[in-house]
Amino acid sequence: MEIFVEVARLRSFSAAGRQLGLSRALVSKHIQQLEQNLGARLLHRSTREVSLTDSGQAFLQPCSASVEHARQARAAIGYDSNILQGSLRLQAPSSFGTEWLADALARFALQHPQLQPSLHLDDQLLDPVRYGFDLSIRVGGIPDSHGLHMRTIAPCRGVLCASPAYLEQHGMPQHPAELSAHRCLHFQHLTQGVQWEFQRGEERLSVEIQPAFSANNGKVLHQAALLGVGIAYNTSFLAWRDLCEGRLLPVLADWQLPLNYFTALYPATRYVSPKVRALIDYLLAQYQPEPAWDKALREAGLSSQ
Repeated sequence: MEIFVEVARLRSFSAAGRQLGLSRALVSKHIQQLEQNLGARLLHRSTREVSLTDSGQAFLQPCSASVEHARQARAAIGYDSNILQGSLRLQAPSSFGTEWLADALARFALQHPQLQPSLHLDDQLLDPVRYGFDLSIRVGGIPDSHGLHMRTIAPCRGVLCASPAYLEQHGMPQHPAELSAHRCLHFQHLTQGVQWEFQRGEERLSVEIQPAFSANNGKVLHQAALLGVGIAYNTSFLAWRDLCEGRLLPVLADWQLPLNYFTALYPATRYVSPKVRALIDYLLAQYQPEPAWDKALREAGLSSQ
């Protein structure tokens, strides 16, 4: 039944086999046995795709529930024995994954040697239920996230910064409206369109910029800022060290950018897997009440929030 659920989700014998650690032939054999036991054909096979028959569609929901109950039962035994084991599939944004999460996950794996974590780095907003992730770390939530639980892991603060060489050549803007005369490095995932939002006390501004350079990955913009390409809409978790050591300088530091958060998204079931719960608790201990990058900026007097 677990194999059938995976084949139905992935629409592929081969993909289900890779997910479960089985050969395609063995997956096909188990499906055939299941169909023989039920006396019904569950799947249409073709060279391009596998699809559900009417019987398969009717069988999928109760079958999925049974598989989930079985997983919960296995997880309960693992929790009672205090041993975390088995696969643990995570997804996270590329920049945060390489800069911070990879290290934390490796140390978590050392504490639980029977776990087999798998980290998928992707800046797209992928629904963890649809793509089979146990846990997804995102900036904010996923729109229309019914069927998901969400926990706040850490703040994700935006910072404007530029290299000393760029500011020496082009000058330091004194007001957000002056950004229209500057080369702006635009992080597509942190803003709506090409509007940058600012706040100072009760004053709020929305400034439309003309991106001289844009990317959906923060490390790309960070590197461009270090090379003097322009003023970057950066993140504190990426920029903190270069800000503290002077390779980047804060821009419009008396204005605040919208505050975002890293969140952990996971399927909303009545019983949360112990390994997911343990990893979330571990990340909370790592990044709260104040993550190391924001603490370093605060202690250097470079944090305005």
